[in-house]
Amino acid sequence: MLRNPNADPTERGNATRAAGGAGGNGPLAQGREFVWTDADFSRVQSLIYQRAGINLHEGKHAMVYSRLSRRLRETGYTSFKDYLGWLETHDGAEWQEFINALTTNLTAFFREQHHFEIFASHLKSKPAGTPWRVWCSAASTGEEPYSIVMTALESLGANANFKLTASDIDSRVLATAAQGVYRLESLKGLTQSHLQRFFMKGKSGNSGLVRVKPELTKAIDFISVNLIRDDWPFREPFDVVFCRNVMIYFDAPTQRRVLERIHKVLKPGGMLFVGHAENFSESRDLFTLRGKTVYERR
Repeated sequence: MLRNPNADPTERGNATRAAGGAGGNGPLAQGREFVWTDADFSRVQSLIYQRAGINLHEGKHAMVYSRLSRRLRETGYTSFKDYLGWLETHDGAEWQEFINALTTNLTAFFREQHHFEIFASHLKSKPAGTPWRVWCSAASTGEEPYSIVMTALESLGANANFKLTASDIDSRVLATAAQGVYRLESLKGLTQSHLQRFFMKGKSGNSGLVRVKPELTKAIDFISVNLIRDDWPFREPFDVVFCRNVMIYFDAPTQRRVLERIHKVLKPGGMLFVGHAENFSESRDLFTLRGKTVYERR
């Protein structure tokens, strides 16, 4: 899933701002590693908006300092000013690390359960053997795409004609998703039937871990897609798109552009599932609300 810094409270307070008060224009308080200024934060705001569409609000100084300090250590820079200046003049692999650092995953198996119930009913509404193409546009560490495939296999049967494209902007979480290995205690939302049918328990040194079975992984193509870029690689339209808890972190113009692109890659009558706090009533020319945070493509 596009991980968004505005959604992550875990690192607030990890990097205290300057003793100079709320403006934060001076160096960080004693004991902090790097100088951090409002000018640095403004540059980060601009760069992450340009590259990922994330509208980073003012309350995220501490989180950004903490996350990007790791990049300074990794690259050998001793100031944010120099690191950001180097980043702005180069178009290499560090941009991906910059984006990875400033995005956050909040995900779980069968999160927002009502969506999967609606999705299952939709799958069953068409004749057996109907081909299905589905896109999960914020795959994160894999819980959402695997939940989608489990729902499809249970609804359509083992011989389902079903293919899922799962994408994210973060290269590291995509690698984790493709591996399909999880800690047993993290499998909240899964029934015992799910565990028995779709997962293999680790033994010996892998005790406490589970791996998804091949019948799930073979139904998924994991690819990198940046939602705000116009180079989406899709050649055939989708029947269903999951784009949940992503666009709430975009500003209104960016949301509209992404919705227009989703409209283009979704079949007429296709379904769009969005996050519980996302409302696109102002895009009624593109989508019609069909249920709780479920839209139909016009």
